[in-house]
Amino acid sequence: MLELTDYNVAYGQSDVIRNMNLSVGDEEIVAVLGRNGMGKTTLMKSLIGMIPSKSGRAALNGADLVPLKSHERVGAGVGFVPQGRMIFSTMTVRENIETGLTSTGKNQIPEDLYEMFPVLKEMQHRRGGNLSGGQQQQLAIARALASDPSVLLLDEPTEGIQPSIIKEMARTLRKIRDQRKLSIIVSEQVLSFALDVADRILVIEKGSIVLDVPVAEADQATITRYLSV
Repeated sequence: MLELTDYNVAYGQSDVIRNMNLSVGDEEIVAVLGRNGMGKTTLMKSLIGMIPSKSGRAALNGADLVPLKSHERVGAGVGFVPQGRMIFSTMTVRENIETGLTSTGKNQIPEDLYEMFPVLKEMQHRRGGNLSGGQQQQLAIARALASDPSVLLLDEPTEGIQPSIIKEMARTLRKIRDQRKLSIIVSEQVLSFALDVADRILVIEKGSIVLDVPVAEADQATITRYLSV
């Protein structure tokens, strides 16, 4: 579904993602864990095209993403929820979601988005900046889903979110996967959330995958050792 082959990303002379080989299956949820500075956000930004890759291949459903600009990658089926949510604070909830429609040619927000996130329907005329952190995260996800992606990338979605909402977010993402029939890659530091949401856990260290296990086989003590500073 999504395939990375000998994939490298660098900032200047500094290699950040090193010879990464990764396959994500249809309707699979993969959590990418790692300490700060190990390459999680760089990987996400490179997949959406905000940072160019240095070498290697990134293919979505067999189509090469590397030559494509960010908006072309969205059109090809990549949805992105950035770290910090980055919603448009002065625009209404409805207007925020509508920005995600531009790659689809549609002008109506799919009703299933409001069914997944009822609070957004209630607040559709409220400015995005007036929403709570958890509501803004729901808005950022809905905006990404409006582009009808086949793979959804979420960069540290639990950052700044209350623990009670984190559990609900895991359930919501699994529901989205089941209803929308898409794959999800989530970069994360909260191990409990990753275990709740994912089918598979990856740990990256210095830009390389050092652990790749199904959640059912994940050893928390081993993962925690990788995540501890």
